[in-house]
Amino acid sequence: MKASILLEKITARVYDVRLAELYGQGALDHQRERYIKALNEFISLYGRERETEIFSVPGRSEILGNHTDHNRGCVLAAAIDLDIIAIASARTDGKITLKSEGFDADTVDTALLTPDSYENYSSSALIAGVCHGFCERGYAIGGFDAYTTSNVYKGSGLSSSAAFEVMIGNILNHLYNGGKVDQPSLAKIAQYAENVFFGKPCGLMDQTACAVGGFVAIDFEDPTKPIIEKMDYDLSKEGYALCITNTGGNHADLNEDYASIPAEMKAVAAYFGHDVLRGMSAFDVMSKIPELREKFGDRAILRALHFIAENDRVKKATEALKKGDTCAFFDNVKASGESSFMWLQNIYTTKNVHEQGLSLALAVMGDALGKCTEKSAFRVHGGGFAGTVQAFVPLSFVPEFTAAMDAVFGEGSCRALRVRADGAIKVI
Repeated sequence: MKASILLEKITARVYDVRLAELYGQGALDHQRERYIKALNEFISLYGRERETEIFSVPGRSEILGNHTDHNRGCVLAAAIDLDIIAIASARTDGKITLKSEGFDADTVDTALLTPDSYENYSSSALIAGVCHGFCERGYAIGGFDAYTTSNVYKGSGLSSSAAFEVMIGNILNHLYNGGKVDQPSLAKIAQYAENVFFGKPCGLMDQTACAVGGFVAIDFEDPTKPIIEKMDYDLSKEGYALCITNTGGNHADLNEDYASIPAEMKAVAAYFGHDVLRGMSAFDVMSKIPELREKFGDRAILRALHFIAENDRVKKATEALKKGDTCAFFDNVKASGESSFMWLQNIYTTKNVHEQGLSLALAVMGDALGKCTEKSAFRVHGGGFAGTVQAFVPLSFVPEFTAAMDAVFGEGSCRALRVRADGAIKVI
């Protein structure tokens, strides 16, 4: 459909039902205006007569499985109703031009797809990497012009980069492959792009959650063939919102903190002759505590015990969601949060013990939710040490909870989100 006609139809509310399904009725007016603005930007860049399609990829939230994936464990994640949208139109010369709101345009020549042709840690490298990943798997690629806008804010812990990578694959999938590339494959191609072209050795959880949508359980026992299971569980219908609070912590100089977690876990595993902790039991570790203390120190033991228990919690929480047992699910979420604080110890860096934004946020959340008569749960969100915390809050209590968090961490720091059933899709 020509960009001008698509703009007219969205303005005339022809697609209101579709947008309401995707974002909720309460967000309809805002999202309609967002789409209109994006189309106007596309038209100003590429013209009114271009044949265009509109795509969406959500951000994601880690639900359970804190620091389990790097030891071939299980994770539970969910897509959220913050997303990146793209207006895209095919072109015949094999060139890709992509302009993201607030950034300079990226250009990629699909005839030139080698890692050393693009700067590491650049958006162009990600685009080229996804194209190369498509070629490696026998899928078609081609040029396109696109304009994107995202409300999956960078640094929010909600995977803005993974959503961008998956979006490139989403566009190529529908423009050149008739939508036949399945969503897990899009995730794997996105991970390939980030690992090989972008230069970051990331896992697969973020890309999978963004691509597949909904609540999704991922088992990394065989990292080359992860088992992916999407669950039919509607958090909103159960009467809850997923609230994410950005504590505004400083992420600088945390690489050593993050790296110490898998290193200590794998050191304990190596003592028993294993590469990773997957497959070991708490009894294995507990029976050798004196020797492990002598060799690795106490924290490594605690982190190993966290992994073993957390991996089991993911399985229990997954079964609870399948059964619609919200109370059992929340019990496992709360236990995950406690384990992360006490055993995993990724709530604050020991380099600066005076800054403990996550610890403070957990205390404030506990106090706020203690005034709520309905069941709730909260935990650290993602890698830890700084950044965001997560809570499952009854819809009726969201205003009071948000006010309590914003009072400490600033207006707008707490966002009430919906879990989105759709992953990477063509909207129109």
